[in-house]
Amino acid sequence: MNIEQYELSQRQNRTRKHLKQAFIELIKEKGYHAVTIKDIVDKATYNRSTFYLHYQDKIELADDLLHSMLQGLEDSVGKPYVHGQKVYTTNLNFPSFNLVTYIYEHRQFFELIKYEDTLPGLHTQLPSTISKIYNEQFIFKTINDIPVNMDYFKRYTSYGFYGLIIHWISNDFHTSQEEFIQEVIDLSKTHIYSFEYVGK
Repeated sequence: MNIEQYELSQRQNRTRKHLKQAFIELIKEKGYHAVTIKDIVDKATYNRSTFYLHYQDKIELADDLLHSMLQGLEDSVGKPYVHGQKVYTTNLNFPSFNLVTYIYEHRQFFELIKYEDTLPGLHTQLPSTISKIYNEQFIFKTINDIPVNMDYFKRYTSYGFYGLIIHWISNDFHTSQEEFIQEVIDLSKTHIYSFEYVGK
């Protein structure tokens, strides 16, 4: 990629970012179904032709926003680990939960989960993404190697974590990241002995 192509790509990414940000704010203000393309371009201070260079309609913008944010969530998980790394829950610490940091850094987006007329698919795809992360990226060992149905165990653990995340978001992130992560660590120690990061 030459400099001109790079600069064009950067401009396109910047424009998409602005359109997405405007869209998030408008969903909170008006609800998803009431938001129009005119609303989005006015809020982002672009014109309609700029919007149509990037998206064919509001639905495509919504799909891109949801997919990019949940893909980012999946990608964030492995940053503290190397492939094959085994971690004992007694050694978990703040950097172990990069997923929580990602949610907090992108809290304007994740706050959309609190709204009824919100981004289509968010209420179902966020929990299923967290479940997918538990299923695909980690191998767990239970306390004292207690034999369990591991599919059930991962579902139980991932949806429990999702419930905590929703509670945190619903309370406007009142608990600090550090306190929230410590609570998750303390709970993890009650049923998880260790896990191995196997990546995607």
